[in-house]
Amino acid sequence: MREPVISIQNLLIESSIGQKTILNKVNLEVAKGEIVGLIGESGSGKSITARVLLGLLPSGMNVRGQIFFQNENLLTMSAKEHRKLLGKEIGVIFQDYRGSFTPFIKIGKQMAETIRTHHVVSKKEAKNISLQVLEEMGLDSKRVYSSYPFQLSGGQVQRAAIAIALALKPSLLICDEVTTALDVMSGEKVLDYIDHIRKETGCAVLMITHDLMQAYKRTDHIYVMHQGKIVEEGDPEQIRCYHQHPYTKKLCSCLLSLPGENNLVVNERVNSI
Repeated sequence: MREPVISIQNLLIESSIGQKTILNKVNLEVAKGEIVGLIGESGSGKSITARVLLGLLPSGMNVRGQIFFQNENLLTMSAKEHRKLLGKEIGVIFQDYRGSFTPFIKIGKQMAETIRTHHVVSKKEAKNISLQVLEEMGLDSKRVYSSYPFQLSGGQVQRAAIAIALALKPSLLICDEVTTALDVMSGEKVLDYIDHIRKETGCAVLMITHDLMQAYKRTDHIYVMHQGKIVEEGDPEQIRCYHQHPYTKKLCSCLLSLPGENNLVVNERVNSI
């Protein structure tokens, strides 16, 4: 039996300036142990959906509907109660990794302090956890731990940011274009570790991505978003091979078959359409 960790019901978000509808009656659910994909072109409303889950909407937004996280409505919580959930219960890996660390404090110190903020562990234990997850990200753990962010490449900082989110082992992990700054091999390693954490802890994963092949390969269920609406949903095979909505067909047409192959294998970015 599916056990929803997050359930978005009839979510409507409007801008108070000009009464523009940003999200229109969005319904989305992620169950315990599932990886659910949210796909669509840039500007379709994917990242706004993530931000409302995190309580990070800009001012001037009118929000209606319900968002149940472990049977509690996030939209009726106080800002203080909502913030308490972030990190330990609701983790996020942002596309813009540069804001994940303070530039003039070493990576390791920031990681250890974050872990100790959310879990009752000693400094030594927090350091060991940090080194372990950095190693899992394919990094030179000791060097990265003792480095400042500006001493590392963008891809290394991105993987360290992912490591710290995974170290907290949240109940819900929101991944917003997590492999954007990574090469293919590093990206696969990160996604493998996210999958490992999901299997180990039973966390729910909401994967926001432009990468259709990533969604087909990694998710249990996919929602297709267009102009603030969910226009289609289904398992990866349904979305890939038996889609019904014209917009989904347009997305899927971005993936072309290589000569002699029946499967769709060319990885294109849907924001090119």
